Amino acid sequence: MRKTQIIVVIAVAVFFVVARASTQQKQISDSEYMKQALSAAPEAVAKSAAVVRFKENGNMRTLRAGDNGFTCIIMGTDKMCNDKNSMEFISAVLTHAAPPDKIGISYMLAGDEGASNTDPYAMGKTADNHWVVTGPHIMVFGPPSKALGYTEAKDPDPKKPYMMWAGTPYEHAMIPVARPK
Repeated sequence: MRKTQIIVVIAVAVFFVVARASTQQKQISDSEYMKQALSAAPEAVAKSAAVVRFKENGNMRTLRAGDNGFTCIIMGTDKMCNDKNSMEFISAVLTHAAPPDKIGISYMLAGDEGASNTDPYAMGKTADNHWVVTGPHIMVFGPPSKALGYTEAKDPDPKKPYMMWAGTPYEHAMIPVARPK
């Protein structure tokens, strides 16, 4: 059942991955893709994480099986390594469903290229969607993240912890971290 859920989550994400995929990503080798996807996680997590890649037709291909419950992917240009609960949360966002009542962790140690801090469905920066670019960070999903007391400002300082999509069902904590050297 869990394996099926993860496959469904990843399949749902395909639309967004294909829609936002860069030409560069499509042209990189599987080896380079795996290296980039794994750069999202700490070495101890990356060494046993699964790596999946999306084909142009939207089908998923496993480049490497994992055994620690984390899956590393590149969605658009963002590299992330997600535990199974965060994969379920991301699936809920993508399908406009209620998020799971579970805590999830997602690593994005390569940082991101930005997202609207107020609109989970924004595909690009606009004058009024409070675009925020965050460096290396982790995301904490689920109800416990809301109790952390981080700012819910629409235009937060991305060098400090903040709540993304505050006031929506998809609110979650963004916690900047220093990239290991």
